[in-house]
Amino acid sequence: MILDELGPRICIIGPSNSGKSTLAVAIGRARGLPPIHLDQLYHRPNTDWEPRPEEEFRALHDAAILEPRWVMDGNYTRYLPQRLERATGVILLDVPTMTSLVRYLRRCWFERDRPGALEGGRDSVKWDMIRHIVVATPANRKLSAAQFDRIGLPKLRLDTPGALTRFSLTAGLDR
Repeated sequence: MILDELGPRICIIGPSNSGKSTLAVAIGRARGLPPIHLDQLYHRPNTDWEPRPEEEFRALHDAAILEPRWVMDGNYTRYLPQRLERATGVILLDVPTMTSLVRYLRRCWFERDRPGALEGGRDSVKWDMIRHIVVATPANRKLSAAQFDRIGLPKLRLDTPGALTRFSLTAGLDR
């Protein structure tokens, strides 16, 4: 699929640590779209991933989707219907669980300046996050796939790191 077919408002969804933020930045650079990282809207800056009050996050989310152009990464499925009403295309990164786990550990231990990082925050290994990746993500995979299949927008599913790499190369993305 050609990146242009996804239009000027692209949602990138998928499991934690699947590469959504990195892809959003690469697409943003290539298409001149501002990347919006939902994790940064949901969490307070300069904290250890402390959530904002729900009303504050909803207001930030709703303001962001009203913008005319964006590439937005993150799930926050309770607000996905509003995003999809404004989106012009969707990408699902459905990488294997082990890929997500390795990426999580790598970002916590080695990556200091990564796309989507929380301003003033520092990633650290948390058992709750490991459990989420290893237990919750595989359990939610079928639900996410069914939800993705029902989306009527132009869409692209990338289900392996190799598929993501091939897409990046064919789309001319600098990752």
